[in-house]
Amino acid sequence: MTKGGMESVEVFTSEGKGRGLKAQKEFLPGDVIFAEPAYAAVVFDSLTHVICHTCFKRQERLHRCGQCKFAYYCDRTCQRAAWLNHKNECSAIKRHGKAPTENIRLAARIMWKMEREGSGLSEGCLVSIDDLQNHVENFGEEEKKDLRVDVESFLEFWPPQSQQFGMQYISHIFGVINCNAFTLSDQRGLQAVGVGIFPNLCQANHDCWPNCTVIFNNGKIELRALSKISPGDELTVSYVDFLNVSEERRRQLKKQYYFDCTCEHCKKQIKDDLMLAVKEGDHKPSAETVKEVIQFSKDTLEKINKARLEGVYHEVVKLCRDCLKKQEPVLGDTNLYLLRILSIASEVLSYLQMFEEAADYAKRMVDGYMKIYHPNNAQLGMAVMRAGVTHWHAGLIEAGHGMICKAYAILLITHGPSHPITKDLEVMRVQTEMELRMFQQNEFMYYKMREAALKNQKIEVMPEPSNETAPSLFHKKE
Repeated sequence: MTKGGMESVEVFTSEGKGRGLKAQKEFLPGDVIFAEPAYAAVVFDSLTHVICHTCFKRQERLHRCGQCKFAYYCDRTCQRAAWLNHKNECSAIKRHGKAPTENIRLAARIMWKMEREGSGLSEGCLVSIDDLQNHVENFGEEEKKDLRVDVESFLEFWPPQSQQFGMQYISHIFGVINCNAFTLSDQRGLQAVGVGIFPNLCQANHDCWPNCTVIFNNGKIELRALSKISPGDELTVSYVDFLNVSEERRRQLKKQYYFDCTCEHCKKQIKDDLMLAVKEGDHKPSAETVKEVIQFSKDTLEKINKARLEGVYHEVVKLCRDCLKKQEPVLGDTNLYLLRILSIASEVLSYLQMFEEAADYAKRMVDGYMKIYHPNNAQLGMAVMRAGVTHWHAGLIEAGHGMICKAYAILLITHGPSHPITKDLEVMRVQTEMELRMFQQNEFMYYKMREAALKNQKIEVMPEPSNETAPSLFHKKE
């Protein structure tokens, strides 16, 4: 696998899309096209005391900054590494009396860096912060109101002795954060923990069926190839999850990023038929029945969200089972609404340790996803991994091992071999392979040993289902 630097890409003007990134050489699936550290980044307000403010790792015991009592670090090494970026913030927090919100903190860090280095091109950057798009002119009334509040809060926080910036420029920075910020995840990639600005990555345009993916790994954001890329090809990433019909994806993109998607998959509505599939054959349901079931599914998803927020997981299971009963005679195996319910049901049942039923739903979900997603999609890889672990816990070792191997192959490309989640998966792959050999040699002995092992140790509980989907790298408030 090749590791590219910024010399492997060039900025060009993409017809109808403004600036874009183009490959300067050939890349194969899994190659890192470039890895970029954040220009500036901050931990989310809700996690400031449990996540290191330098490396964004979740740690049990963190050291607190003795001056501002706000920033936390893994150890002295992380604290020393942070000082250049934290120094101004530290005294500003002390002067202000408290830390402001993540948006204000991020804007302040960007401007302190400009004060130190100037607003031109930073080392290793293809574009300057000044040249990033802010889309302020596209803001609706609500967004303009939020922007005014942010600017006022920023001016209250910004120290009088620091370089003073004009209102228009401060608005530009908040606009840049609004449409260019990326989410940072914890070391295992399972929880969104912060937000940062990565100027080079901002240049990659959107495609619903992209040739690249973005992953946060070891303190940097990596742009990784998903398919073979030739010199001169445009490098694209997806700003939204593909698991929506083209009309809905276009609506999201217009609302959140202010452009009309003209990618092949949207223009030709590719895969929409699968996501809207209904049962075929002699008893094909009427359009009216389909409409009723879709509405019932939407209403159920709202009730499920409420029950999940309240932590009433047995209620979630009941809602899923009732919904599946209604969906199964009417919706096709790849229908979006069926897949959403299967995904929730398998995750919550795994958490409740009802592994056999969970495995059945997980298998159907994965079969549907395989027909819809790009074969090297990170969300597909994570879903296959979860399904594999569920099968393994259910004692279905053959199917479990097969899925874990499949997930490992996808994650090697989307996350790379050094990512903590890929390493976890490699351990599971070796373990399930050993168990599978034992199972093939003597099924009876395998189940006896499994039973004894489960009696002696608490079964590893699946993480509590969260209301959030897997962290999206594109930081956008809905």
